[in-house]
Amino acid sequence: MKVLKFHGVKSEDYLWLSFKGAFDPRAARETELEPFFHALEAHADGWMPDAVEGKRRRKYARAALWKALEEARDGNLTSLGLYRTQWPALDMTLWLWLPPQPPTLEVWLNVKPLSFFAEAERCRHFVEMVRAWACRYPVPHAIAHSSDDTELAGFPDFGRDKETWYRDGFDKVYEVGWLNVFGPRLVETVGRERVLSTPAHRVEELPNGCVLLMTWPTAADFASDEARLAQARAHAHLRPDLDFDTLLRTLRERSATLAPVEPRFHPDVAPLLSRVVDHTASHERQRTISGLNTWQPPEPEEWRPADAALPPDVDDPVRALEHYGTLAEHLVALLHTKVPSVFDETPESLTDVDFYFWRENFPRSRLRENIEAYAVPAIGAYLGEVLVRNLGGRWIPRQKLEEAQVRVGSRVWLPFVRARHYMASRQALLDYSLTRLYRVAARHRS
Repeated sequence: MKVLKFHGVKSEDYLWLSFKGAFDPRAARETELEPFFHALEAHADGWMPDAVEGKRRRKYARAALWKALEEARDGNLTSLGLYRTQWPALDMTLWLWLPPQPPTLEVWLNVKPLSFFAEAERCRHFVEMVRAWACRYPVPHAIAHSSDDTELAGFPDFGRDKETWYRDGFDKVYEVGWLNVFGPRLVETVGRERVLSTPAHRVEELPNGCVLLMTWPTAADFASDEARLAQARAHAHLRPDLDFDTLLRTLRERSATLAPVEPRFHPDVAPLLSRVVDHTASHERQRTISGLNTWQPPEPEEWRPADAALPPDVDDPVRALEHYGTLAEHLVALLHTKVPSVFDETPESLTDVDFYFWRENFPRSRLRENIEAYAVPAIGAYLGEVLVRNLGGRWIPRQKLEEAQVRVGSRVWLPFVRARHYMASRQALLDYSLTRLYRVAARHRS
């Protein structure tokens, strides 16, 4: 059974739920968890999991759930994963923490895309599911909200050092999400009357003393100005020590950070930058696009006029050309499984190579001595071979690799010098991309 891949593909915003409730570890597992799965099955409107995974993956069924929990137990922890085989994508994990740890039922639930929760009725079902869980498994705090906005808000530490937020947790209302459940202790800290009088779309006191608070009817439009006003009003009410205008300004700034930006990349490197953007975390993507829209790749400097070319100074030009070919094959051998197009030696393969090295942060993730000794010569030779094959270029061999040239039209290019500049840093992979040099060389070939 093949499930949808949630992570590892182009990142996009999703509905995220964090829930940690108490449960009775002495009760029979099936009895204690039946209300949990009953609420899931009753309210997972359009995103019901159809696969369950412990040590192996099975079709969703109650028997499969119990089997997964049994086989995945490791000391004082057992867990299972819940997924979908059809869109929308689901990544859901249930952990059961057992004594001597405080017995805890912990859920991380992600449904992608967030736009799936644009309908009020579907959102209502989601809220009813969380309500049922919170009534049965009391929580100190639970939240469901946009994953992107949660990242920008700094959840879960909110600027605190790790030791402090591990110790204190959600001891005050640091943030108000689309859907919140405040546990009895937090409610008493804020003041039960104050919590219950919060201006919000829905405020409900649960039988166990928790309070459910929903700021807006739908999750998908959390960044609209109306939803932000509601979010700021609720937060300011719960935290009278905070300034409403400051809260609202911060929320609007986060909305602006997430607002779509039209890419206007330099045409020579647009295919490369589009892939860089796609690889960027979705909460950072629009900011990245804005930065790349204003960034201009520098003009390549690794060239001379053809009439200033250094003459060949090798005893055996044929052997020198074979050596360049061998060096280029070293790059093919290094990348062929990760970048299959490297075999083709085309302009498109240069872009694929550029993106691979950027994604891997190759200049920083590999030993510098190995980069200088192996990567730079292989990259330079490969770039030269692409110029020869696709632009009718001609090698002018030299004893020193950095002096070797490829003549294309009225210019000679220095591919090994370009490769050294290219491998200086991650930013240099963009500033000195192989793609950019090729495009400029193509414009000057006649």
